[in-house]
Amino acid sequence: MISPKLTKRFLVMGVCGSGKTTIGKALADSLGIVFFDADDFHPAANREKMSQGIPLDDNDRQPWLNAIADNIRSTPSFVLACSALKESYRIILLLACPDLRIILLHGSPEQLTERLQSRKNHFMPPALLASQLATLEIPTDALTLNIGLTPEEMVEKIINEE
Repeated sequence: MISPKLTKRFLVMGVCGSGKTTIGKALADSLGIVFFDADDFHPAANREKMSQGIPLDDNDRQPWLNAIADNIRSTPSFVLACSALKESYRIILLLACPDLRIILLHGSPEQLTERLQSRKNHFMPPALLASQLATLEIPTDALTLNIGLTPEEMVEKIINEE
């Protein structure tokens, strides 16, 4: 078992366009730890579904979340960028890593839409934002950061909260 005192495990979560990957990579770089993007764990069928504008359901997400949990369970320190929209999804990750620190990136629908429209070559179309916002269950145990902050400000707040 890995001692919680020796670990730094972060979940950077939020809906599409909130900046999970940008902030996650910046935090991991700042701390000198590994970065995982949950999008890399999606099976091809999930990516295809989303690229067609079809929202994923719990059945689609279960094997994806299990693959992520299996990967992070034995990793002593990491930053994971993952939507983790529902509490039940976060529980799967917390069972794998009970010391997981949760950071929620939050913004207005207008901010998020603007960000999504400016993204290039991403499989997640802006049309899925509404379904993600409807699915999002705001965690009560998270550090919540407004996406209007700069990436540097967000990373500083996360590190200072530790």
